[in-house]
Amino acid sequence: MQKAELEILLAVVDHGSFSAAARAMGYTPSAVGKRVHQLEERLKVPLLVRSTRRMALTDAGRRYVEEARDLFARLTALEEDISDDAYTLRGTIRLTSSAALGRLHVVPMVIEFMERYPEVEIELLLTDKVIDLIDDGFDLGVRSGVLPDSSLVALKLMNNPRVPCAAPAYLEQHGFPERPEDLSAHRCLRLGHERQISDWGFTQHQGGHSRLGSGFSCNSLEALHAACCAGRGIAWLPEFLTSNDILNGRLMPLLEDYSALDSGGGVFVLRPETNLLPYRFRTFIDFLANRFAKVGSN
Repeated sequence: MQKAELEILLAVVDHGSFSAAARAMGYTPSAVGKRVHQLEERLKVPLLVRSTRRMALTDAGRRYVEEARDLFARLTALEEDISDDAYTLRGTIRLTSSAALGRLHVVPMVIEFMERYPEVEIELLLTDKVIDLIDDGFDLGVRSGVLPDSSLVALKLMNNPRVPCAAPAYLEQHGFPERPEDLSAHRCLRLGHERQISDWGFTQHQGGHSRLGSGFSCNSLEALHAACCAGRGIAWLPEFLTSNDILNGRLMPLLEDYSALDSGGGVFVLRPETNLLPYRFRTFIDFLANRFAKVGSN
C-alpha cells in the first residue's frame, strides 16, 4: 500500500470529486486523477466509476476503501507517534463534553493544557446531545453518568455522586420529603430521559422505585439546576454542579439516608478503540485524569 495514493483516493471519496479533492490537498485535478489511475493499475481493478455528472465506488472500490481507511488511520497515528517530540506536543485534539461538566471543569482544564502545550490546538464542542465520536469525527469525549455498552474505550476520571436537592424557598412552601415515597407529592425536575417512576439512586427503600411528582422535564442539567435554584421543585443533580450551592445555602440536600454514593456512575474520558494512540492524546488523557482526581478529592 502506497500511503500517498491511498490518501488521495480517500480524499476523492470524502470530497465527492477529483477537483474538490485537488483543491483540498493543493494538487491539480489531473495529478489526483493520475494517482488514482496508478492505484487502479497496480491493483488491476477499477475502484471508481466516473461520468460527466457523478462518481461512485465500484464494489471492489467500496471494499478497498472500507478496509484501507482503518489501515491509513493506524499508519498516520504510528507516524505521528514516532515523529512526536517528547518535549513538544503538536497537533489538533477534537474533544466533546456535556455542557455543565464542560463549562465548570473541562474548559478550565483545556485552557491550562493549551497554555502548557501551545502547539496543541483543542477543538471543543459542549453539548448535552450524545455524540457518536467515530461518525462525527471526534478524538475524545468527556461524559458523566452511567455508560451504556459500546465499542469505545473508557477511563473513569472520578465518581459522579448525585443528590436530591431543593431551594430553601421551595421547602418552606412545600415541606421536606422524609422518604422517597413522598416525592410523588412534590414537584420533581427530571432529565428528559428519566421516567416518571424512578429510584433516583435511592437505597434502603422498600420496593426500590418511587413515583416522581409532575414538575419540569428538560434534557439540560444546567436548565434543571437553574430551575431548582429558582425554587421550582426537587432535582437529582450531580455534586459537581451543586456543591457550592449547598455550601452557600442556596440548595439543601434531601433524603441523605437513602442516597447511594455511586448513584450517578462516574465521569469518564472516552475514545475510539485503536492500537495506536497519538502522543498528544495520551498526554491530554493523563492530564485530565490528574486534574479530575483533584476535583474528586475536594
